[in-house]
Amino acid sequence: MTVLHIDNLGKTYGTTAALADVSLDVAMGSRTVIVGPSGSGKTTLLRLIAGFEVPDAGKIELNGDLIADAEFGVPAHRRNIGLVMQEGALFPHLSVLDNICFGIRSEPDASARALALMDMTELDRSMAQRQPHQLSGGQQQRVALARALARQPRLMLLDEPFSALDAGLREQMRGATAQILAQAGVATVLVTHDRDEAMGFADQLVILRDGRLVQSGSPKSLYRRPVDATTAAFLGPAIILPADFSGATAECALGAISLPEGDAAQGLENILIRPEQIIIGPAPNSAEWRVVSVLDRGNKSTVTIERLYRGQNVEISFDHVSAPEAGQTVEVSVTGTVHPLRG
Repeated sequence: MTVLHIDNLGKTYGTTAALADVSLDVAMGSRTVIVGPSGSGKTTLLRLIAGFEVPDAGKIELNGDLIADAEFGVPAHRRNIGLVMQEGALFPHLSVLDNICFGIRSEPDASARALALMDMTELDRSMAQRQPHQLSGGQQQRVALARALARQPRLMLLDEPFSALDAGLREQMRGATAQILAQAGVATVLVTHDRDEAMGFADQLVILRDGRLVQSGSPKSLYRRPVDATTAAFLGPAIILPADFSGATAECALGAISLPEGDAAQGLENILIRPEQIIIGPAPNSAEWRVVSVLDRGNKSTVTIERLYRGQNVEISFDHVSAPEAGQTVEVSVTGTVHPLRG
């Protein structure tokens, strides 16, 4: 069942189109992550959903009810949408318990519900009377999440909620938040510029660029089959090579590579290979690939190899656990499925 339906949404500031023709569906209980470079329209889209901005075109529906179009808008406080910001935005003068109760203070069971939410978000009840400044960054974000869940929202919006945390805590909080929201059964839309965060949190990944929705789908499908070279590079390290396609075979600097059914093509196009698909091994001195450099990074090394292919030097860099030595000749092969990259 669709919780959030966005249809041809548009927003313009002066002569600048912040969003144009964006359409998106968010399923009940799912996690959708909107990702893109700065200026792509991520924050504008979130603000339109939350009710802080009014669209110039298109419409937004929540559980089948219209909440915004160019002529109508339900006020933000009446949309029953939860929101967790980057810094948590807790009230500094209120205790943990009072922060969580803030939106439900008039309800008779407010304290009991707040304590239950502390349990759900793994906040010890002994913290109930602490002030926000007495909490760690991760604890503050848990309080903010509990406060947003207290009103039993139809949808949860997360605006880069983990970016202020250090790397280890960020990953821990991301996993904990996903688990808490799944337990609550609340559909979630997360906005982030962090690629790894997006890939690790999303059921549905949405790529925005220049105010337009470029591609959406599961993280796995987008990583393996990006719509274009820019998206491929944005989602992770990408080796993009020109190839000569003939049916289900692509001839490139890495040799003849078989394509999956449905990807047969003719003529010259690019092919996408992810670095983890590269396999190297020792080879005779006559091998065409030579190790140019090895940069030791502790648990892995970045290897750069090159060969002469059709009169041009082809250079490829990738990470490898057991790296060869610079100057060594190697044999190179590709594992897994590769696809043509158009555009």
